[in-house]
Amino acid sequence: MMGDIIQLLPDHVANQIAAGEVVQRPSSVVKELIENAVDAGATSIQLIIKDAGRSLIQVIDNGNGMSATDVRMAFERHATSKIRTTEDIYAISTKGFRGEALASIAAVSQVETKTRRNEDELGVQLIIEAGEVRNQDPVVCVEGTSIAVRNLFFNVPARRNFLKSNQVEFRHIQDEFQRVALAHESISFYMHHNDAEIYHLKGGNLKQRLVQVFGKKLGTQIISVDEDTEIVKINGFVGKPEIAKKSRGEQFFFVNNRYIKSGYLHNAIVDAFDNLLPSGHQPSYFLYLDIEPSKIDINIHPTKTEIKFEDEALIYTILRAAIKHSLGQFNITPSLDFDQDPNWAFIPSATDETEIKMPEISVDSSFNPFLQTQSRTPKPSDIRATMDFYNDAVELEIENNHAHQLFESEAFKNEKLEVIQWQNKYLIVDYMGELLIIDQHRAHQKILFEKFIHAKKENALVQQMLFPIELELSTQDRQKLIQVEHQLLSFGFDISLDEETIQINSIPVDVQQEDVVSVFMDFIDELDYHDELAIESSFAKILAKNSAVKKGVGLKPEQAQTLVEELFKLQNPNYSPYGRPIFVQMNPTDIEKILQ
Repeated sequence: MMGDIIQLLPDHVANQIAAGEVVQRPSSVVKELIENAVDAGATSIQLIIKDAGRSLIQVIDNGNGMSATDVRMAFERHATSKIRTTEDIYAISTKGFRGEALASIAAVSQVETKTRRNEDELGVQLIIEAGEVRNQDPVVCVEGTSIAVRNLFFNVPARRNFLKSNQVEFRHIQDEFQRVALAHESISFYMHHNDAEIYHLKGGNLKQRLVQVFGKKLGTQIISVDEDTEIVKINGFVGKPEIAKKSRGEQFFFVNNRYIKSGYLHNAIVDAFDNLLPSGHQPSYFLYLDIEPSKIDINIHPTKTEIKFEDEALIYTILRAAIKHSLGQFNITPSLDFDQDPNWAFIPSATDETEIKMPEISVDSSFNPFLQTQSRTPKPSDIRATMDFYNDAVELEIENNHAHQLFESEAFKNEKLEVIQWQNKYLIVDYMGELLIIDQHRAHQKILFEKFIHAKKENALVQQMLFPIELELSTQDRQKLIQVEHQLLSFGFDISLDEETIQINSIPVDVQQEDVVSVFMDFIDELDYHDELAIESSFAKILAKNSAVKKGVGLKPEQAQTLVEELFKLQNPNYSPYGRPIFVQMNPTDIEKILQ
């Protein structure tokens, strides 16, 4: 007969399981400790980390401190000073409240806490290792609390092995630090990593905090938002359309000073920017919503970054209207200009004396752009009448077809091909009865991508800048580039960094000087969560995209010829670095189908 098989988990195992939900990586510890310091009434908070939090995460605050009993209780599961009844859960206005964080952190690390209240002569030191109290003694210390978390996941090696590179983990820590600092602009925040000062943020107003974090330039690029209703109070800033980015970067929502993520509210802002942003670009915003705590539920996700609103649709409408109002106030939205000089341009109108002529179309019916014995060089106007009839079809094919490879034979690669540029976008090649239509921008992208990757391995050829280019950077962007400086150098970029700017002293030979700024801004946007190998590939893609010949640029015949020849020397000429088809093939049957 089988015996009983269900049993209670030992406390240390239960704590480790709970830690898996609360403590996912070093940044989780940073978030919990800093938020506890805020809740303790601190006006100054210092974060010290080593090895991206693997070796040490220490938070020092000048808050209220704890008694000897409270500090011991704080590390027990389900211990909290913020909830007494079930109803309290729905009226939370502070940060941490579940009573799990410190117990979970202590279960997977070595924790040393020193704390003292203002009214106590001596403080208390508590040392916990893997959830077990090792020592508790009176200690001389300053008012406030210092919690040092060492050797995170030392007793759970599987979890430690799942951590990403120091570079990636450090960025997660920066994100959490920024979010708390942006939510509490009146508190001074300091951050040190491996003995280097990363942030030195003095308490002040919101705009000052944004400038401290993201750089002085941002101060001239944002518009204030202020709306007060019975449902929600909204304040903060949105970025002007010209600073919109292709990736989601500087986008921050705070509800009751707690950072949240909300795709629904994000759509309200995108809706407010309708027709003001280039295709594929995202607005920047730093928005703070104050809502009655009983009207929201913040306890729906372990990280407390998701939220439920009681009046979701109404908040959406109010937020969208507030953004539109701010954009309109600062003359961002399109408007009629009644002060414009009416004589700057003449708009003709028909009168009785006006002779109206029907438009004429002139086509050289004898011209064949693919006849190799043609005695003259075809002009774009010659080609247009012949080719326009399936312009839309070609665009569709370029965007959607996955062309198969036709070019494995050496015969093709050695063939002298006639290449015609069409509409300054496509290169047309007639080969063995097939019409090849090549997207010139994607083709050049692929050629340059392969060059940059090869040059990176073989030592890049560089051109020294006579006058170095300077870019203003936020603290976070500066840190991103410091961490990948050696990779930039391997591609041919020699840079110098000071407190707020980057100076670019040399660039790769295939990059034009006018493209350098866009290269770096795109690269910074892409840097956030890639390992080293992915960063190299990403940088090569960005270099290729920004340096490749654009659609709409005319090419000399020899340039078009060289581009096609270089493309089909590649091992795989089918797809751009971003996975888009570079060319399509059309045989007579395909064209006959289009003309039916």
